[in-house]
Formats: sequence, C-alpha cells, structure tokens
Amino acid sequence: MKKQRKRLMMPLSLLLVSVFFSRPAWARPDHVVVVIEENKSYNEIIGNKQAAYINELAEQGALMTRSYAVTHPSLPNYLALFSGSTHGVEDDGCQYVFQAPNLAQNLQEAGMTFKTFAESMPQKGFDVCRAGVYAKKHNPAAYFLGLDKEDNRPFRDFPKDFSRLPSVAFVIPNLDNDMHDGSVAQADEWLRKNLGAYAVWAKDHDSLLILTWDEDDNSPKNQIPTIIFGAHVKPGRYSRHIDHYDVLKTLADLYGVPAPGQAQKSRFIDGIWNS
Repeated sequence: MKKQRKRLMMPLSLLLVSVFFSRPAWARPDHVVVVIEENKSYNEIIGNKQAAYINELAEQGALMTRSYAVTHPSLPNYLALFSGSTHGVEDDGCQYVFQAPNLAQNLQEAGMTFKTFAESMPQKGFDVCRAGVYAKKHNPAAYFLGLDKEDNRPFRDFPKDFSRLPSVAFVIPNLDNDMHDGSVAQADEWLRKNLGAYAVWAKDHDSLLILTWDEDDNSPKNQIPTIIFGAHVKPGRYSRHIDHYDVLKTLADLYGVPAPGQAQKSRFIDGIWNS
C-alpha cells in the first residue's frame, strides 16, 4: 500500500513543480506592452538595415529565432494571441462575435487591467470594420463580448506617464505603420518614435515590451520575428520553438492567471530571464 501511495504522489509533485516554478521568481511585471506588426517573415526583418531600431531591440533583448504564427490570414492569428483559439476563423471578416475566455477577461477577473491602443481608431469602443487606415481585423478585443468599450481605445490615449499603463496593453499600429501597407523603414521609425521611450523606461521599471508579427509573407513556413525586451530579460538569441499560444501562455503565467484556450497546453517561455 505504501509503494502504491508513493507512485500516486509522484505525478502530483511534478505538477506542483510545473505550477510553481514555471515563472521566474520576480514575476509579475508592472506592465507589459505587446506590439503586433504585419506580414513579414523573420528573414525580412532580422538583419535588415531598414529595421534598424527593431534590430537594436533584438540585440538588447531576447530574440526568439524559431517563432511561428499559427495560420493565415491575419485575423485568426490575432484571435489566437488574445484568446488561445482561432475559433474556426479562416478569413479576415469583421462580422464575428465571440463569447469566450480571453486574456483581458482573465486579467480583469483577477483584479488586473487590460487595454488595447489602436492607432487611427476614431473613438473608444469603435466597432466598424474599417476607418481609413484603421482595420478591425487587427484588433482582437473588438470581437469579444463582455469587454468594456472603455478598454478599447485609440492610440492617442496611450499614456505619456507609463506608470498609468494597464497591466497588459496591446498596441496596434495602423495599416501604414504596421508594415501591412507602409514600408519596413516607416514602421521601424514609428515604433522608435512612439514606443522607444517606453522601452527605455521598461528596463528600470519591472516592465516589458513584446514585439511580434501576426504572420509572415504568406509562406507555408510562417516564421516571424518575436522579441522580448525589458526588465529581467537576458539578451541573446533563443532557438526554442514558440508560437502565438506560447506568447499568450507566458503573458498569463507572468500574472498568475489562467491561460485561455489552447494556450493552457502551451509552455511558458523560460530560459530568457535574469534572476
């Protein structure tokens, strides 16, 4: 009987190790800003002189050299990063409405905060498919019921006092500044100008900047750049295979909230942190 009890307890002990030691000891961050760019492969960005600032972030942060989107086209990747599921979506339609667990909801239920800051969105809570260079298909929170419209804001509301940022923010550049319609150089300069000061501040204020892409240039490989920059990040190149679900799992674990959808089965991105 004693031997049987010992065998039954081993899986539980391994589970406890997984739960309590998957996160670094310093977690959680004060703030995380996630910026999502568009439609460029890893090789189109890393080493590209037109992306000088992004490559600077890659050199000074954790560059994930085997990062992949989950599908094509754009919208299902945004949904995956936000809610852990593509919800069966295979296009960029704006008609969808979801009532499902998601990162914003899980953070808020645990007493933390989430906001989207979408460039060129005309007003907070805007729920139209397109307005000039703003596209709803790049704003995943806009598809989910149960989220406060006050938390879906134009980028002009991004606070100049970074201590007033939510726990997690998604920043969505417009179509000209996210590499969708504009150039790599234009997007790189936009990022430096609009989030460069935050990146510097984050390193000294227990905060992070995560820069990723929705998908690559529509190839079967779908390899994208993902860069994690800021406090407690150990600079280097990391070859662990990750995807949008792993990024979502990491965000959830850093704040100690449930990871929604398929992200529950994904792995926290470890090995990149200074103690």
